[in-house]
Amino acid sequence: MSGPDIDDSAKNAPEPAITLSVVIPAHNEERVIKETVRNLVTLLKTEGISHELLIVNDNSVDSTQDVLAELCRQLPTVRYINNRGSRGFGEAVKCGLNNFNGECVAIVMADGSDDPNDLVRFFRKWSEGYDCVFGDRFNKNSEIVDYPWPKLCLNRLGNNLIRFLFLISYRDVSNAFKLYSRNVATDLYPLESSGFNLTVEMPLKSIVKNYTYAVVPNNWYNRNAGRSKWKINETLAEYLIIVWKCWLEKFANRK
Repeated sequence: MSGPDIDDSAKNAPEPAITLSVVIPAHNEERVIKETVRNLVTLLKTEGISHELLIVNDNSVDSTQDVLAELCRQLPTVRYINNRGSRGFGEAVKCGLNNFNGECVAIVMADGSDDPNDLVRFFRKWSEGYDCVFGDRFNKNSEIVDYPWPKLCLNRLGNNLIRFLFLISYRDVSNAFKLYSRNVATDLYPLESSGFNLTVEMPLKSIVKNYTYAVVPNNWYNRNAGRSKWKINETLAEYLIIVWKCWLEKFANRK
């Protein structure tokens, strides 16, 4: 896979073998990214998991890049790259997928909405031999804090539609928090989504291609600083289009 030009800090990537890469797209996250990164690094180090955190600075116009440069100087398992292409969640994630070094890769939000302890659980489950690990925020063992009601209603409607179309029991396909083996992430290309619809394109393509996956309960906490980048009017049609394309791919693969 080819990717955009990368920052000098990315060229100095750590040499030792890395098991887990964590890709974090970040657009204007100066107020939250430091805490998110430090919490992840502290826990992964404590758990003895060989890792890298690869933050993708997605055309930020605040001081996000300066914060990332400081984190890279302080934490040897952290590096960042600049997404020099079009801005967008999907574009930033794809930039990260073109540049990670690990045997598996997890996509984690910059705003601290994902629980670092869940990342460890995802990794342990992947270590059992699954190709992918998907989170479920709506499991009885999950905790959701301050999820906006309009977004929740659309989420449930959309995920139930996906379950019906693809005949699957997994009920949180749109959850961004997922983990993929390196070979799966490579095989999913080309990825079309430029926005948050990438969160459904990747798991649906994995399912259509018959990769094995485990579903693990995960917590979700609404951000307490900064602004959400998810916009209903900008993403709804994109979600529907990519679901439709993945559904067509499902039948094409049966031939």
